[in-house]
Amino acid sequence: MRPNGRHTAGASQLSALRAWAMGLLLLSAVAISPTTAKAAPSQAAAATTHVYLLRGVLNIFSLGLDTIGARLQAQGIPVTVANFVSWSSLADEAATAYKAGRLKTIILVGHSSGATALPDMIAKLNQLGVPVKLAIGLDSVFKTKLSTGADRYINIYIGDGPGEPVRAAAGLRGKLDNVDVRGTGVGHISIDKNEAIQRRVIAEIDAAIMRSRAPAAPVAEPATPRPARAAAAAPARN
Repeated sequence: MRPNGRHTAGASQLSALRAWAMGLLLLSAVAISPTTAKAAPSQAAAATTHVYLLRGVLNIFSLGLDTIGARLQAQGIPVTVANFVSWSSLADEAATAYKAGRLKTIILVGHSSGATALPDMIAKLNQLGVPVKLAIGLDSVFKTKLSTGADRYINIYIGDGPGEPVRAAAGLRGKLDNVDVRGTGVGHISIDKNEAIQRRVIAEIDAAIMRSRAPAAPVAEPATPRPARAAAAAPARN
C-alpha cells in the first residue's frame, strides 16, 4: 500500500473536477453570447428566411443538424437538411428563390465536411448576386480560406482535434469569428449534438434574422434654408 495513495487519488479527483468545471465554463461561454437573441423572430421574418444545414461525409454522423433543424422549424423558420455534396445545387435553389422575392435572408450551417463546403457555397451565392446573412461552421476538417463573405461567419472548432480555423483572405468583407472549444469535452462527432453548441447556433440564427428585419434608422431631413436677409443699404457718400 502506498503511503500517499489517498492523497494522490484526491489530487487526481480534484484535477478531474477542475477540468470538468473548466469545460463547463467554456461551453457556457459558447452558449451565452452577446449576440444571443432575447426572443424568437417574428412570423413574417421567419417565413422569408431559409436555413440550409449541410451534413458531413456520411449522413449518420451529423444528425445533430436534424435536431437544430427541427427546433428552427418549430419557430416557423424553413430549413433544408442535406449532405454537403449538394451545396452547389442548393445555392442555385436559394438564388432562384431570392431573386423571385420569396426569400430575403439566407443562413448556412455545416458540420465537418459540411462546414468545409460553406465558403464555396457562399462564393457561389455571392457570384449570383445573392447575400448570405450568416454562416456557422462546426469543426471544419480542412484548412479553409474565406475569400468572399457572409455578413458574419462563425467557425466553432476543436483546436486540438481535426477541426481547423478559417483564414480570411485579403479584402474579405464581413465579420469572421473563430471559436476554439478545445478542453470542453466536445468531440468531432458530438459537436453538432452538444446542447450548448446547439443553443448557440439557434441563438445566432434568431439574432441574425432579427437584425435583418430591424427598422432602419430614420434619416434626418435636411434643414429648410432660411431666406437671406436683404443687405442694409450702404449710406450715401457725399
